[in-house]
Amino acid sequence: MLKSKLYEIELEKKKAETGAFVGEKKEIGWGHQIRSYVLQPYQLVKDLRTGVESRTPSDVLDGDLDAFMAAALAQEVGGKPKEKIEDLE
Repeated sequence: MLKSKLYEIELEKKKAETGAFVGEKKEIGWGHQIRSYVLQPYQLVKDLRTGVESRTPSDVLDGDLDAFMAAALAQEVGGKPKEKIEDLE
């Protein structure tokens, strides 16, 4: 019983350590997206935080995220407050 109790204490310590690194998590749900992808009837990818748009979603889906990353970094460096993403619900 002593071994199992010590094991539980160690597990709780490790869980607390990883919790400190991860930080506070937000709810994952509909309306909390960063980008919206429209593939039909027209093609558009829009970053909802920065307002950057791309008319070639196939390139974005293949990993061409440079414009989105540059806009997010510029927004953070420029000191502009991040836009609040509103729930759609």
